[in-house]
Amino acid sequence: MAGVLDTVDQRTRLVGENRLEILLFRLAGQQLFALNVFKIREVLQLPRLTQLPARAPHVVGVIHLRGQTIPVIDLSGAIGMRPQAVTPESTIIVTEYNRSVQAFLVGSVDRIMNLNWDAVLPPPRGAGRSHYLTAITRLDDNRLVEIIDVEKVLAEIVPFNAKVSDGLLDEALLNKARGREVLLVDDSPTGIAQLKETLSQLDLTLHVETDGLRALKRLQGWADEDPNIASRLLMVITDAEMPEMDGYRLTSEIRKDPRLSALYVVLHTSLSGNFNKAMVEKVGCDGFLSKFQPDQLVEVVRERLRLIDA
Repeated sequence: MAGVLDTVDQRTRLVGENRLEILLFRLAGQQLFALNVFKIREVLQLPRLTQLPARAPHVVGVIHLRGQTIPVIDLSGAIGMRPQAVTPESTIIVTEYNRSVQAFLVGSVDRIMNLNWDAVLPPPRGAGRSHYLTAITRLDDNRLVEIIDVEKVLAEIVPFNAKVSDGLLDEALLNKARGREVLLVDDSPTGIAQLKETLSQLDLTLHVETDGLRALKRLQGWADEDPNIASRLLMVITDAEMPEMDGYRLTSEIRKDPRLSALYVVLHTSLSGNFNKAMVEKVGCDGFLSKFQPDQLVEVVRERLRLIDA
């Protein structure tokens, strides 16, 4: 699997076209799981593992890779399955989420799959592992692929901080923000929880949708009822990766609709790097913010209110 991600630069063309590529792998059984290729740095055989005397649950140790010390997480155990055995032949997937790097111990890597976001669906309610999944899809032979909610896994190992620093919530900001409406769009319950916990400190009125298609339909419904929806809604904060319609396509559709085109749209994602900044410009987002940064989230709201007053 050394070359499995060699052509990742070519895959940037997929984003903005409501398409994605996922890496398929197995954990402690035959069930197929997946992660978005764009969050994966590399796939390799487990280097020498260093044990830690005191470590977080499901962290089996750390590795030293290309000048970094990287925690290795037993992904199988973290989502409630049988723990993954650690052997010299073990495979790891090195990922980057929210500007942090970690490796996931997996059983075996299968292949990369290219698909449309509309072929990716929310997990069925009542599914045994549904609280650790953001979505599901199927192969041509009808085998189920479960896409893991890595944000939830990581938040359980190192809980996210949603508290805003002292001094940022000044009275002038609170007076301007109080009661303003914001639409939050994210398929991850952990992502929504962080947004709500942070933004509720501003007394904003928050609406939630779990994918881009639902969000677009809701915005269109509001526009049917209220021609001034772009003035009423302070902003839309959307994740990039979501079932049925991603945040890039959602933003493009908003810009195409003259009733919605003036909406202020912020991309809020665990994807990192200059690539996202380029995509923000391409589809017409007003801002970009990595997840789990409460102070920066408040500053985005402050900037939006400043623009309204200008």
